[in-house]
Amino acid sequence: MGQRITMIGDGSMATVCALLLESKGAAVTIWGVNSEHVAELIQTRENRRYLKGYRLPESIRITDKAEVAFEGAELIVSAVPTQYIRAVWERLAAATPATVPIASVAKGIENETLLRPTQVIADVLSGAGAAERSMAAISGPSVADELARCLPATVCAASEDEKVSRMIQEAFSTHWFRVYTNADLLGVELAGATKNVIALAAGIIDGLHAGNNAKSALLSRGLAEISRLGAAMGARRETFFGLAGVGDLATSCFSPTGRNRTCGEQLGKGRRLEDVLKSVHGVVEGVPTTRSVVGLAKQWSVDMPITQTVYRVLFEGLDPIQGIGELMSRESKAEVAG
Repeated sequence: MGQRITMIGDGSMATVCALLLESKGAAVTIWGVNSEHVAELIQTRENRRYLKGYRLPESIRITDKAEVAFEGAELIVSAVPTQYIRAVWERLAAATPATVPIASVAKGIENETLLRPTQVIADVLSGAGAAERSMAAISGPSVADELARCLPATVCAASEDEKVSRMIQEAFSTHWFRVYTNADLLGVELAGATKNVIALAAGIIDGLHAGNNAKSALLSRGLAEISRLGAAMGARRETFFGLAGVGDLATSCFSPTGRNRTCGEQLGKGRRLEDVLKSVHGVVEGVPTTRSVVGLAKQWSVDMPITQTVYRVLFEGLDPIQGIGELMSRESKAEVAG
């Protein structure tokens, strides 16, 4: 039997990760927060809510009981949307083994605290041995439905503990899924969160039929402002020009199945945010994260005009066409990448 790995979450990314790890011989357990959905997964062996058409082998254990989920776990992967991480891990804290490393695949910033996913988990588990526990993030261009079809993809495993990033690299790497290690946990998580905000803007441009010139300009200037924030917070600037940064940003801005881009597109077509969110299947991480990134920009005194415009479209009723006009008419200046 291979390495014992526990997936926390039962959405599309948790399912894809479980299938990949099982194919490599790992003993995988999926823990789900919703007992009804867990029962459905056990009965049908298919995630019909979030990833239809892919059978979960009988060897993958599925449970809603924390004590069962963590039995013998050597690695824990948290695949919970950012704004739900705290509540989920508060349920799991008492049963979580104290020294097992935890890797997060979430891409967002918690609204109330402005903490990154690994920071939220560590905060919750602070009374359960978090000081002894290594945290990591797995991030990069990784659309779930493409991964389910075993299409080529590359991500990075980031941790301040090199042994943990190498463990994840070994656990996940296949002939079609390549994993690099990265020591910049802050930068990797921040890049994954902020690119969702730019993806919303890219969708708005699609909805307005503003063209590829505008979209490519948005991507490059969006990268400049999120890397500015990263540098101000102490992340490595080069992280934003790697897989977790520009790589994931490009996929999120152009993928037709991406939830953030799709949400933005509907907004660009004139739909109301609350109606769009009801129609999109799954969590649109970029919407709440926009609030958090605006908060971080203020805290670190970083100019982020695209993010500010997205915020106004989402929460202050700014017309998207007016927003683009305001961005285009800003004071002329020399180009600075970051």
